Amino acid sequence: MPARESETGPPRQVHELRKRGGTGRQDQKHGQNGRHDEPIKPNRASDELHICQKTPGHVPAVHSRDYSFWLLLVLLLSILTRFYKILEPPHVCWDETHFGKMGSYYINQTFFFDVHPPLGKMLIGLVGYLTGYDGTFPFLKPGDEYGQHSYWGMRAFCALLGSSLAPFAYLIVLELSKSLPAAMIAASLLIFDMGCITISQYILLDPILMFFILGSVLSNVKFNCHHKRPFSTLWWMWLLLTGVNLAGALGVKFVGLFVVLMVGINTIHDLWRLLGDTHLSLVHFGRHLLARVLCLILVPAALYISVFAVHFIVLSRSGPGDGFFSSAFQSRLTGNNLHNASMPEYLAYGSSVTVKNIRIAGGYLHSHWHLYPEGVGARQQQVTAYLHKDFNNVWIVRKRESKPEDPMDPVELVRHGDIIRLEHKETSRNLHSHLHEAPLTKKHLQVTGYGINGTGDPNDFWQIEVWGGKKGDLIKVLRSKLRFIHISTGCVLFSSGKTLPKWGWEQVEVTCSPYLKETPSSQWNIEDHFNTKLPNISLDVLKPTFPEILIESHIVMIRGNSGLKPKDNEVSSKPWHWPINYQGLRFSGVNETEYRVYLLGNPVIWWLNLFSLALYALMAGVAAVLLKRGIALSQEARQRCMVLLGGGQQMLMGWLLHYLPFFTMGRILYFHHYFPAMLFSSMLTAITWDILLKSCDLIVPSHLAKSTYQGGLVFLAALVLYSFYLFHPLSYGMMGPLAHERGSPMAGLKWMESWEF
Repeated sequence: MPARESETGPPRQVHELRKRGGTGRQDQKHGQNGRHDEPIKPNRASDELHICQKTPGHVPAVHSRDYSFWLLLVLLLSILTRFYKILEPPHVCWDETHFGKMGSYYINQTFFFDVHPPLGKMLIGLVGYLTGYDGTFPFLKPGDEYGQHSYWGMRAFCALLGSSLAPFAYLIVLELSKSLPAAMIAASLLIFDMGCITISQYILLDPILMFFILGSVLSNVKFNCHHKRPFSTLWWMWLLLTGVNLAGALGVKFVGLFVVLMVGINTIHDLWRLLGDTHLSLVHFGRHLLARVLCLILVPAALYISVFAVHFIVLSRSGPGDGFFSSAFQSRLTGNNLHNASMPEYLAYGSSVTVKNIRIAGGYLHSHWHLYPEGVGARQQQVTAYLHKDFNNVWIVRKRESKPEDPMDPVELVRHGDIIRLEHKETSRNLHSHLHEAPLTKKHLQVTGYGINGTGDPNDFWQIEVWGGKKGDLIKVLRSKLRFIHISTGCVLFSSGKTLPKWGWEQVEVTCSPYLKETPSSQWNIEDHFNTKLPNISLDVLKPTFPEILIESHIVMIRGNSGLKPKDNEVSSKPWHWPINYQGLRFSGVNETEYRVYLLGNPVIWWLNLFSLALYALMAGVAAVLLKRGIALSQEARQRCMVLLGGGQQMLMGWLLHYLPFFTMGRILYFHHYFPAMLFSSMLTAITWDILLKSCDLIVPSHLAKSTYQGGLVFLAALVLYSFYLFHPLSYGMMGPLAHERGSPMAGLKWMESWEF
């Protein structure tokens, strides 16, 4: 099978010319502006592109020591720009109030809930602990002074990982293009972007996430560049590092799935290529397949699960996250009232219970003496869901008939399908519903407390059902998922998640939903259970297993993520805003007397990236047509097309995978969500402009092409450096008048009305 030209150096035609004593140039006399390379007809059988391209034979080689020198320079500049003024401002900025606080929770072993996987917060907490932070700073709100608390280590850790992004981009582009100038362009775009600087200087998850994303891409690119030496030490190392970085990216945020998908697409393409190699036995192909399954599926999965195992072990104490999880989950937390508790295992008539909704922040079924106000349904006793433990959460399970119960009667267990009443212990009102509309959720029915001393009417009857159960099944405390169907109307007891006005004490609305589809909002469980006629069992036997709490934590995180909505006066943005740098984020300060930091991309870099996306599409289209039609090309021109369609295509795919999914998300979105996509856009810009400038030799004489190329690089560098000089106060702090006022250090730089600095 003939080897591909991109892998084996000069094509067969060049070898033939050399055998004849030729130089690879045409023997006929050149014109004054003639071409110096013989046009090469591409071999259609070797048109397959590979992620790792080889350097064309006639391009002057750059010594590896030169590559190392430029890499060290990139690293040094990246560190300097990220660590400059790292301790300023000395107060909480933006989302430090969340992730700094979560680092404190790890140090204090206090359980909390967050919508992201735990790895990033665990690393922040670990670094804080190792650098002298004791976990006592409250992180209440942005602007709170750190004082004597040691916060520098956590900021420095994030800045260090943020400093690695430019070197990673340098190495990725260098491998894909084999062009030192392209690699330096990519690094420069990230080094001198104020957005990348700002987001790397604070206690945030973003620099940690982007470190693992680019680490995954770099490892995957390096692995593919060793495809000619399968199962060598370096081959295994880069394959394993790809899997480790994928686990890291997914362990920080769920958007790490996008780079997992990117590597997965490349892996499938690579396996398909191997399967088509008829010189490769199926046994050897099987070894390739198993190696990728091991390093890209099993190892990342094991690492990802291990992160959660450590998370659950460390966070062993009851904390603010308890209420987001099931009662069974809470029973494993030291300090929770369910921890080491004992109670009857199965629900019985006459039992006093608390009933908890399963949805996030669904709350406990609750009532109190207050009535619904005039004009809000029937003026009967309020029934709500309350997020905290309270004596008004207690209900007594009664039989359908309201006859007095004899203490000497034998205990009777409640079963799936039974018709019951729930009597509020404090007020003796029955849980009740009727055809009046719910206070907030239209088309739902109102739920109230009704009756006197347990005596009411047929609208007090509810059928209790176990999710997935059958008639006669017993109801297990903590573990059984229940729903309560109203007998008279057929609706189901429902926690809407909506907050009632002040007349409802800002508790959660409870309704009766006519929609019987199983949802967490209509599912409940018995948490506390008191019945002196039944033997108690230790709740240790009901504690969930590790796989169960792992699954539950993911369900809670996914629901929490999708349920994130903007708060009052909170700045959010739309995905189409991001590439055009439409609006930034205030990290610190608002008025002229405060130290202001504003998250905004370098507008020159971001708009250059945006323009380059369109430019790349045009250039890639032309290159694809030239190769497809078999147009005669010089070896150098053909190599440029291969880089454009190989490495450029990889960066375009990375940008699309990290950007387009946000258009489908219903949750609140922020400007900082675009930064992983921006990394790929910047690397694509570097490859595109490097090839465009090199291609000037197609339209200008060869003796001018080199000067044009170098002049273009100098112009790009000057443009980036000057824009950094203009906008650097956005990252390093502004004081005094705002941009639209006289005497402002940013006067004349508010190029868009939507910018707020």
